[in-house]
Amino acid sequence: MMEYAASDTRYQGMKYARCGKSGLMLPRVSLGLWHNFGNLTLLDEQANLLKAAFDLGITYFDIADNYGPPYGEAERNFGRILSKDFKPYRDELIISTKAGYDMWPGPYGNYGSRKHLIAGIDASLKRMGLEYVDIFYHHRPDDETPLEETCEALSSIVNQGKALYIGLSNYKPEGTIHASNILRDNHTPCVIHQPSYSMLNRWIEDGLDKVLLDKGIGSAVFKPLEQGLLTGKYNDGIPSDSRMKKDPRFLKQEALNEQLFSKISALSRLAAQRGQTLAQMAIAWVLQNPCVTTALIGASRPSQIVENVRALENLDFAQDELRHIEGIVASRESE
Repeated sequence: MMEYAASDTRYQGMKYARCGKSGLMLPRVSLGLWHNFGNLTLLDEQANLLKAAFDLGITYFDIADNYGPPYGEAERNFGRILSKDFKPYRDELIISTKAGYDMWPGPYGNYGSRKHLIAGIDASLKRMGLEYVDIFYHHRPDDETPLEETCEALSSIVNQGKALYIGLSNYKPEGTIHASNILRDNHTPCVIHQPSYSMLNRWIEDGLDKVLLDKGIGSAVFKPLEQGLLTGKYNDGIPSDSRMKKDPRFLKQEALNEQLFSKISALSRLAAQRGQTLAQMAIAWVLQNPCVTTALIGASRPSQIVENVRALENLDFAQDELRHIEGIVASRESE
């Protein structure tokens, strides 16, 4: 097999944005390894996804310790591919991982204790064969552990050279304010937050987006396509290669209903008028929020990555388009 050589034009089409008020630049579209990088996908197919992404200027690969299945497998597979194909490009990559969700049995296998976070980063680095990650996230808030302990552990991870930047994921506005204040006092500021966000999932607009802008924190939003719902792929049934068929833990058939399909059809018509696919419009829509630095996409085929990156060709929305989208997504079950 030929040795991988990245495209010489990889930086020509991608757009990049500064992550909050930090010096870190991120591509507007990034690749998440939540699905399709465990034992359900062949390693060569995973490598092809990563190569296709990097050739298009996607430099940010997002992982977590419990991504798989099984837990840890996405990190192990990423490490194998990194060692074989991406070693010459390590300094061009932003690699992140997370700890905080259930990872191993017993009282130390999850949440936000110093014990869990330090053990988590050490195990992640070993699985990936890395000396450091670029971003280390606390994956979820922990109401039972003092936030000072969690933040001190995150700060020590940076001070030990195991991560360059600190991030938070799934934190609500109040927790984000508190954690960011502690981290700044520790001289290891939070530079990025990772929340879910899409046209169908607007929770960050209830205050988190304002907090991020006020604090100078960037964001990498996950599920901008609502796990494939905002691609229209489920409108005519459940494809055999879909996430719902291959790994239905997070997207279940009960989520599909006529009211949802009606919204998706209306959004698809608007996307066509804009000269975009529904997926492209959905990505462009999250990126027009000023608190969003990058949209994390998942993919099972390189062609999906190519399509999604083309969203960057039309990021502008007229006010009447935004109002139209608001009307569609605000429709009630009774309508």
